[in-house]
Amino acid sequence: MDYFPLFARIKNSPCLVAGGGSVAERKVRQLLRAGAEVTVCAPDIKPGLRLLAANNNRLHLCEREFAAADLDGAIFSIAATNDDAVNRQVAAAAKTAGILCNVVDNRELSTAILPAVVDRSPLIVAVSSSGESPVLATRIRQRIEKDLAPRTGELALFMGRLRDRVKSVIAHPDARRNFWQSLLGSPVAQLILDSRVAEAEAGFTELLDRAQSGEESSGMGFIVGAGPGDPELLTLKALRIINSADVILYDRLINKEILSYARKDAEFIYVGKQAGKPSTDQEDINALLVEHVRKGQRVCRLKGGDPFVFGRGGEELEALLAAGLPWQVIPGITAASGCAATAGIPLTHRDTARTLTYTTAHHRDDSEPDWSSLAGEQQTAVFYMPVKKLEQICGSLIKAGRKADCPAVIIENGSTEQQRLVRGTLKDLPELARNATISSPALLIVGNVAARGLNQPSTELSR
Repeated sequence: MDYFPLFARIKNSPCLVAGGGSVAERKVRQLLRAGAEVTVCAPDIKPGLRLLAANNNRLHLCEREFAAADLDGAIFSIAATNDDAVNRQVAAAAKTAGILCNVVDNRELSTAILPAVVDRSPLIVAVSSSGESPVLATRIRQRIEKDLAPRTGELALFMGRLRDRVKSVIAHPDARRNFWQSLLGSPVAQLILDSRVAEAEAGFTELLDRAQSGEESSGMGFIVGAGPGDPELLTLKALRIINSADVILYDRLINKEILSYARKDAEFIYVGKQAGKPSTDQEDINALLVEHVRKGQRVCRLKGGDPFVFGRGGEELEALLAAGLPWQVIPGITAASGCAATAGIPLTHRDTARTLTYTTAHHRDDSEPDWSSLAGEQQTAVFYMPVKKLEQICGSLIKAGRKADCPAVIIENGSTEQQRLVRGTLKDLPELARNATISSPALLIVGNVAARGLNQPSTELSR
């Protein structure tokens, strides 16, 4: 390990920055955020630093060349000039004074380096490549930034405020550690992240009472939309729930890459449904969801697309409500939006499509939709699960008044690397799709917008 990782308290402590340009300004802002008293020495100080000093009495400007005496009393220094000789002078003076010095873009001269930081104060995550690749460190910092909820710092403060209370109730250190682990996996943590503080306070009290009495903690059911297939289309909240779930109930449409984001010790239960093949009944899925939440587990019911758009999420929510169990629904990008966007097809367009309707080709009671309501000239109709009924759908729309040459496109495995598109009209699309052996999962878009978008020669099968 080339560097010793250290978090230093520099609040109200003097620090020196040599340099008056934009790089120096970035470093100064970092120091000020930590509460330091900052002196900047440079013969030419840019307007950004001047404006910053005018609005912050902890920043002092010395418009002259650096001198070794400027380090008197300082606990940390940064050399951020564009003159290598000056940077070397600052580094040498800092070494003589016995204080740490960061020389921008010069690892050999530096006795300290500034990491890429994720700030969720009081939680701070620092990432360093030991100066080898700052860009890589920044990329990793960005990934961590994405995964940490904006209010993670509030969760840390919440837990810190209650430490003494927990200690007074749970004496043994191991038992206390187990309690905090339980809290982080409970609805209480999520309530803080969702700014529902009063509910979190009540949940904490209940959790502590249960721990004192030896009872199991209560679980929570999360009905989570996984989006149309591309793992990067997951919402940040969905990703956090997947990361923390004890049990994941997943269906056939889930991209398996998404499951790799779960904890390694999570329990995975496949509950997929597919027409004409052995499938899990919806009642059994509801029962599994209720059963595991009742055990005190965080259960993620992971569904393709959005759980409330032809995803039966409403039925699963009703099961949790009937059982009196806590729940939360995390919406996802529905297949219509995700597949159309990937293909460059606008679902609405002020010139050609003023109405948008989502419908399904399969109904529980085998009834048919009101075809006349889907045949408007300036309407886009999106059909979920259309493959087996494609010919019937296209023919019914023509009978209802939609022109036979109305553009239509069917998209297989939308938003994934396996995506394929077949474009045509209501008249010829069924035959084109058959010739292309299009299979589920697929989505049908009917309307003038279906003629728009970008062709994709590597994946599209055209006429």
